[in-house]
Amino acid sequence: MSSVFETWTPPIGTISMLLVTAAIYILGFRRLHNQMPGRFPNWRLASFIAGIATLLIAVASPLEEFDEQLLQVHMTQHLLLMLVAPTLLLGGAPAIVFVRAMPPALAKLLVGPVMRSSVVRSIFAWLTEPIVCWLAFALAFWIWHLPGFFQLALRSERWHVVEHGCFFVTALMFWYPVIQPWPSVARWPRWAMLPYLLLADGQNTILAALFMFSDRLIYPIYATMPRVGGFTPLGDQIVAGAIMWVPGSLFYLVPGALIIFRMLAPGDLARVRSDLRAIPSAPRI
Repeated sequence: MSSVFETWTPPIGTISMLLVTAAIYILGFRRLHNQMPGRFPNWRLASFIAGIATLLIAVASPLEEFDEQLLQVHMTQHLLLMLVAPTLLLGGAPAIVFVRAMPPALAKLLVGPVMRSSVVRSIFAWLTEPIVCWLAFALAFWIWHLPGFFQLALRSERWHVVEHGCFFVTALMFWYPVIQPWPSVARWPRWAMLPYLLLADGQNTILAALFMFSDRLIYPIYATMPRVGGFTPLGDQIVAGAIMWVPGSLFYLVPGALIIFRMLAPGDLARVRSDLRAIPSAPRI
């Protein structure tokens, strides 16, 4: 284990990019916080910075080295990229903050034409459609956990970067309709996020169960890796499944519970009933 720390080289480029991103966000946030403290309280800043810190841990720390030797570390890394970092970053409502960080003249020159483009707005509307977000997230989840693709990412640094990029981008898409960062507008009624989250948790549970109850290695490449922490390859796979099952499920179920509590508030409950009444009933035969 000590040899991993000795051979680990900090990815200066990745660390610098994330720190610069955080600095730009802080600049824009300070301006918005002074103008709209109610809309941009300090917890948004804390959320975004925590998201950047999570990315640093996931892809710019020794954790990146251990993921090639322990499946449980690799799964922890995936949870950070797909569940923790995206939710924290979106909680900071980053889009409007980054625009506000620009000088007004530059924002008008660069952002204005993009926002007025009907093509760009149509593409963005399609990419943030909940069903598209869910399917993209599910496809990335299953494709990159197939043995062939998963082991390809372990053997090739470039494919490993592509794998992480797919997980992170599709995770941002997935969590966008759930968090609804200001000033976005919900496409689906709030109650529809419950099956949205539960179905995502279902696929996470299926993969976790495969890891825990399989009597053979799903990724044989780990049998060739040095033993770390006294784990056998099969024992490592079981622990990886437990990490996915318990902490992973909580990240889907807790937001669902919060949505239910919010829906039970008198005003929101009335809106839910109105939405349900608006659903056309099935034709009688």
